Amino acid sequence: MHYPVSQKRGFLILIRILFGGLLVSLAVLACTPPFSRDALIHHLQLPKLYLQHGGIYEIPELVFSYYPMNLDLLYMGALSLGSDILAKYIHIFFGLGTALLLYLHLKKRLSATYGLLGALFFLSIPIIVKLSITVYVDLGLVFFSTAALLLLFRWLETKQPRDLLLAGICCGLGIGTKYNGLLVLFILTFILPILFIRTQEQKQGTAPAAVKAAVLFCLAALLTASPCLIRNAVWTGNPLYPLYNGFFNPTASPAPTEHQVKENEENNAEQVSSGARGVFATRYVLYQENIWQLLLLPVRIFFEGQDNDPRYFDGRLNPFLFFLPLLSFLGIRQEKKQPRLEKATLAAFSLFYFLFAFNTGVLRIRYLVPIVPFLVILSIYGLNNLKKLSEKYAKKSGLVQLVWPLTVCLLLLWNASYIGKQFKDVDPFSYITGRLTRDEYLNRKIPEYPVMQYANKNLSDSAKILCLFLGSRGYYLDKKHIFDSYGNHDLLLSWLQQPESDIETLQENLQHQGITHLIIRADLMVQWLKSAEPGQQKLWNQFNSNHLIAVYSHLNYILYQVRFR
Repeated sequence: MHYPVSQKRGFLILIRILFGGLLVSLAVLACTPPFSRDALIHHLQLPKLYLQHGGIYEIPELVFSYYPMNLDLLYMGALSLGSDILAKYIHIFFGLGTALLLYLHLKKRLSATYGLLGALFFLSIPIIVKLSITVYVDLGLVFFSTAALLLLFRWLETKQPRDLLLAGICCGLGIGTKYNGLLVLFILTFILPILFIRTQEQKQGTAPAAVKAAVLFCLAALLTASPCLIRNAVWTGNPLYPLYNGFFNPTASPAPTEHQVKENEENNAEQVSSGARGVFATRYVLYQENIWQLLLLPVRIFFEGQDNDPRYFDGRLNPFLFFLPLLSFLGIRQEKKQPRLEKATLAAFSLFYFLFAFNTGVLRIRYLVPIVPFLVILSIYGLNNLKKLSEKYAKKSGLVQLVWPLTVCLLLLWNASYIGKQFKDVDPFSYITGRLTRDEYLNRKIPEYPVMQYANKNLSDSAKILCLFLGSRGYYLDKKHIFDSYGNHDLLLSWLQQPESDIETLQENLQHQGITHLIIRADLMVQWLKSAEPGQQKLWNQFNSNHLIAVYSHLNYILYQVRFR
């Protein structure tokens, strides 16, 4: 089966039209005030605090302030210009950059049409769409890790040290964006010598040069990431804080993990899960999954993903990312050394990264997203092989020639259905057209937002708010505030649990901290009290009855004024 030139041109035009439509859709979906959880906790709250302070400073009560922040610094620029929506477009830029990398790589290996199809497929995958319209940093890591590996491929061809150094710098920028970049560095440093030796005509005597290249790559990456590592070493004595704190600071109490801080403040059921070791144990305890469900997790993650549901991996992929990479290895023995080596490397990187991420105990699609570009490249190779098979068997059955276009239609329709659903969930036109003001829009998206706005408008500048069970989401709270969380143990919940505490102790501690108000998520406070000792419950009830005045509430969120006497 050979497609006429006019059909090829028509297909290319169709892909361009779809790509244009996708870009417009992403631009529209992103044009709303931020309401995603991590943006309010971390990626916008920290830049806002730094701007208010006049520079970067240590914030011990927010453990996220020790995390890498290359993209957060860019978001600080957006906030300094008075636009938090601009931060979303900065994040999209890294998704577009990754799509461009895929286009250039696939154009060189296959054709411009496959390159554009790969870019369209990648940018429309549900998890990529979701990240593109939120103020997260994952697409930054995706861009830098993709650039690092593709630069290594180029270095294998050119043998130019410049390409090797650029690959290392990109890997370091990935580490400076998110700690998961360390995993990319580990895998690439391990793979690099193997690639180097495999591409040499003479295998003998190449091992020292391969090790030297790996060391150079690793040093370039660590030097690029060093500002973040040095900052943490100065502040905490641990360059990777809060990771491996038991190793760097053996006498210190264990630092909370990102998952603990986000989940444990909001959901006690998740608190149980974080204590279990391994994905299998966690899912068996929490979701009562049987042995077959557990064994099939690596396959289910491509089919069952759902947004905002940890049971279903808190995100969505595309099933064709599972099938098509398998087809990419058809006839691989007949291919040239470089493409053959690249395919094996892409598959090996994806497999190792998945296994490492799987071993962390928290299986979420967002944590696996650095392998998505490589699965897309393999998928496009798989599509190319599928087309060759169609051409081979077209004479036996006319229906065979429909397999390739039908596959392309289905994989794009899967993504399109998700994008259509996002227009319903995000509801961007209600804000863009002015039907809803910014406050009205955020009132619908963030349950605690009305309470925070009341506090912003009605409390004095000297007020200081203690937030309980708010999951550290403080971006929209303008008044001085602090979270009763893992990063700050010496606060109300801790005082309530101390045997010697009484009403006077609570008042003295609150006055000492300068706390004048509380914002509490009531349903989780009740849940916490149910598991508390009777004495703690009695102390809280006395304090609540005699010293807290509810001044405003919305849904489960209550703003209290503390009455000292």
